[in-house]
Amino acid sequence: MPNAPRPAARPTEITRHGHTRVDPYFWLRERENPEVIAHLEAENRFVSESLSALEPLSGEIFEEIRSRIEETDTSVPVRRGNWWYFERTREGLSYPVSCRVPALGSSWTPPVIDSEASLEGEQTLLDENREAEGHDFLSVGVFAVSPNDGLLAVGVDFEGDERHRVDFRSLTEVPAPSEVLEDVYYGLAWANDSHHVFYTRVDDAMRPYQVWRHELDTAPALDVLVFEESDALYNVSVGRSRDSRVLVIAVGSSTTSEYWWLDADRPLGEWRVVEARRTGVEYSLEHALDTADRPWWLMTTNESATDFRLVARPREGSLWREIIAHRPGVRLEGVDAFRDYWAISERREGSAAVRLVPLGGVDIERDDLSDAGFLVEESAAASTVVLGANATFDAPVVRVVTTSLSQPRRVLDVDVNSRLSTLLKEQRVLGGYDASAYISGRVWVTASDGVRIPVSVLARRGVLVEDSAGELVAPEPAPLLLYGYGAYEISIDPSFSSLRLSLVDRGVIFAIAHVRGGGEMGRSWYEMGRLAQKPTTFSDFVRVAEHLVATGWTEPHRLAVRGGSAGGLLMGAVMNLAPHLLRAVVAEVPFVDVVTTMLDASLPLTVGEWEEWGNPDADPVAYRTMLSYSPYDNLRPADDATPRYPRLFATGGLNDSRVGFWEPAKWVARLRDLHPEAEVYLKMEMGAGHGGASGRYDAWRDEAQILAFILDSIRSTP
Repeated sequence: MPNAPRPAARPTEITRHGHTRVDPYFWLRERENPEVIAHLEAENRFVSESLSALEPLSGEIFEEIRSRIEETDTSVPVRRGNWWYFERTREGLSYPVSCRVPALGSSWTPPVIDSEASLEGEQTLLDENREAEGHDFLSVGVFAVSPNDGLLAVGVDFEGDERHRVDFRSLTEVPAPSEVLEDVYYGLAWANDSHHVFYTRVDDAMRPYQVWRHELDTAPALDVLVFEESDALYNVSVGRSRDSRVLVIAVGSSTTSEYWWLDADRPLGEWRVVEARRTGVEYSLEHALDTADRPWWLMTTNESATDFRLVARPREGSLWREIIAHRPGVRLEGVDAFRDYWAISERREGSAAVRLVPLGGVDIERDDLSDAGFLVEESAAASTVVLGANATFDAPVVRVVTTSLSQPRRVLDVDVNSRLSTLLKEQRVLGGYDASAYISGRVWVTASDGVRIPVSVLARRGVLVEDSAGELVAPEPAPLLLYGYGAYEISIDPSFSSLRLSLVDRGVIFAIAHVRGGGEMGRSWYEMGRLAQKPTTFSDFVRVAEHLVATGWTEPHRLAVRGGSAGGLLMGAVMNLAPHLLRAVVAEVPFVDVVTTMLDASLPLTVGEWEEWGNPDADPVAYRTMLSYSPYDNLRPADDATPRYPRLFATGGLNDSRVGFWEPAKWVARLRDLHPEAEVYLKMEMGAGHGGASGRYDAWRDEAQILAFILDSIRSTP
């Protein structure tokens, strides 16, 4: 095995609250330092050379991944105004092609798209393969068609740093404006005149804090700043209501919200606040019309409602009235307003659900809709029902998507009046996939404080079976991959992926631990895993792993774990807490240098993240709490009391604006110092950011390498 890269130790002292830490690798954050680049390139060579024996398996898995995917395919068309919009993918091409065809009459039945041939009148809007020519990376962060259907705003990022270059392209014979907007963040909103656009920019810490107005056919230097948020805790974004009546600026921190609005017909008008921010009060906003065509605001808020409630008021009014009351145990996640119905996104018993409420006969000024409407495809355990793409306010049907760990993605249109669902497309898995050959479901694990943690699982039948009570059990221990995230109230809902079949078809159990800090079980689930209670996330995950071993599902030498970003923090913390339980760890773009990063307000995201993790600079308690779990600070030296660390495969991105590339680099270097015998690998994307490789074939190759590493680890003997 080749020698692992060993960067020079250059100790830096960092002192806060009377406590001094010595960081030997603080200097690795110097992105422009040739020594740093040389070290990262050496890490990549080390991965390639050390894992060369896995290349046949990795290549085999890559071909399996390709063989299951219909590479030449189309998405289900989505109607917006007079056009149906969809995407094409073609075998051999890494990126999708965005297209549209004219909508004929009033039909809401999507046209059948031939994956091989173009339809009459089909128009190519954007071929991302052409955009990517000459570049190793491509991300399209802005794609917005003008209200008159004649122009397309496109924002591209070739570095992975999430700063986009926006230009305007004609979709008719009329020449497009020639100007280019630089350094644009995600999203762009058109005014109804198709002549003005609004967009956001970021500060030096990558915080979106400004909204600008641009007039077409004028120099960007003349653009007007219409909104600026000075408080570093808050981010801003700009959007357009589905009914095309208003433009909206959303301002928010992790715990507080504020919205501003503008008549979309009057782009030069004055922005007005809907509801001024109050610390700790979160809300999301939707513009709606009642049966008399009067404009209303719908507000989903946590004021006096842990799991949120819905209130409403006339757009020009001031008094809110409750429409949907707080329902303990049912998390109200949002409301999408259409002319004749509302689509309500909820979370019940850990599963995502959609409830549709017809508005016929509904009086917004008087009625209580807490129990109105009906659930779409009532969710079974460990299944997911979410809204799909719904672009048109007047649509008589609503698009939903259903899936589970064993059920490929299904796209449905639901008629709200008849309640009938039309299956438009089911994800096709090539090679004869038979869902009945697999078993998926949910098990519950009791944490140390008595709280029950849901765990979603997938396996081949026989690897897992149902006992006489209908509970899932393992007849004998099997290799197992346990995935986790647990932060920001983000829910890791069970959904189908043909890629993971390369594990499951080899006898591996796949499991997701829905630990606290995520949002699977409602707002309180999140609150129990953030700030001072963040260690609960880690202890939950360890408890799930212990349970899977104790109940005979797997054994420590056959157990691998995986997570990315904040889930990478989870992986690092679990490695330190329970190295004896694990054979292998995959930590992708991991947030592992928690204390140092959260002390540095100049870094991207840091200030805005204080409400999630705490402010260790100002609060000694937050400092000590973070220090107690920060993976980089809690690596333990080898001794008789410290079990050997598991195999580690970490990834990073040189252009990552969310988790600095130096975090995994420092972590890996320090782990090798303390445990020279440990198998530790770092793969650094030298031309990408937080999301890794952008082309689908490169992404599949990366995934195949990780899956080969996992299989090689958990199929081995102790």
